[in-house]
Amino acid sequence: MSDKLFYATGRRKESAARVWVTTGKGSIHINGRSLQDYFARESWQKMVDKPLEVSGVQGKIDIRATVCGGGLSGQAGALSHGLARALAQKDSALRPLLKKHLLLRRDDRMVERKKPGQPGARKRFQYSKR
Repeated sequence: MSDKLFYATGRRKESAARVWVTTGKGSIHINGRSLQDYFARESWQKMVDKPLEVSGVQGKIDIRATVCGGGLSGQAGALSHGLARALAQKDSALRPLLKKHLLLRRDDRMVERKKPGQPGARKRFQYSKR
């Protein structure tokens, strides 16, 4: 493990995250704010922390990221994806472990489009016989 800067991009729904990873003391900054400040929900924080827990590098690396697009849930997923890719780039021995936990796979699920003549993607207007 060297002291170099590693960069990766992660995506989820309409969100994109650019992630820079370097050796450090475990600070995480997203768009200039801390992890707890940016992602208020604990589930979003856990989603971002998962690649760090799986690879066992919590508190050993500094993370700087910029996220844009979509909502906070998609941004957390994009950040997790980008972080896993950056960690795999930093240490190739972590790649099989991250792959086993499906962290390197891009979650391609998107919102289904609304169809004409109905109120939502699947919901129909109520049927009236008379």
